[in-house]
Amino acid sequence: MESGTPHNAYRPLTPMEYADAAGRILYEDNHLLIVNKMVGEIVQADRTGDETLVDLYKSFISIRDNKPGYVFLGVPHRLDRPVSGVTILAKTSKALERMNAMFRNGDVHKTYWALVSGEPVPQEDLLEGYICRNEAQNKSYMCRNGGENRKDAKLARLKYRTVGKTDRYWLVEVDLLTGRHHQIRCQLADRGMIIKGDLKYGAPRSNPDGGICLHARRIRFVHPVRKTELTIEAPLPASWKGIVPFASDDGETTNN
Repeated sequence: MESGTPHNAYRPLTPMEYADAAGRILYEDNHLLIVNKMVGEIVQADRTGDETLVDLYKSFISIRDNKPGYVFLGVPHRLDRPVSGVTILAKTSKALERMNAMFRNGDVHKTYWALVSGEPVPQEDLLEGYICRNEAQNKSYMCRNGGENRKDAKLARLKYRTVGKTDRYWLVEVDLLTGRHHQIRCQLADRGMIIKGDLKYGAPRSNPDGGICLHARRIRFVHPVRKTELTIEAPLPASWKGIVPFASDDGETTNN
């Protein structure tokens, strides 16, 4: 039990680290902390032993609030290490429990942006299919030829639409309707839309930062305690500089 964790149990942050953590907070109140995760960060501990996003913000809160005791931060959802964007952390057990239930029930609406090679055809579509996960490879595959009848096969649904284009890539917005392992990466690749930098799903080369061009752009849900609707957006990574979405119907771009 960490309830007796002393203040000095959390790693001290350098002024630059503290400023960076503060600048990535997208929303905060007494119940939730919503931040912009960077490529390469892990949300929860894994076998690498690398510092987690949770550990970073525990340190940040303990310093900012001069908090001598344990800092509670729960994780109702995770982003893969090479993915960036909106990440929700719960500051109370009540908020964590309620957010967990909302994610299970599909009450949290997640929108991603992906930079893909391979022109999306059609420009927008609903993708449905069954996904099977290979644990040894840490990779998912579309189940076909009877594979959808496997016990581990899970229905995967998403909507995509093309929202921008560069000389070599297309910018695709994805509304995730189910939350399966590597779902966006797997389903888009299956349709010939390979996410830039995603070697595991067919990209020819990696990105300089080791990440992939998949970004949790927006999340929308009803606050678990306040009961007000929240829509939180995360700015694109600096490495996406120059990506300009198409203009929307009102003449403005879909970027903020």
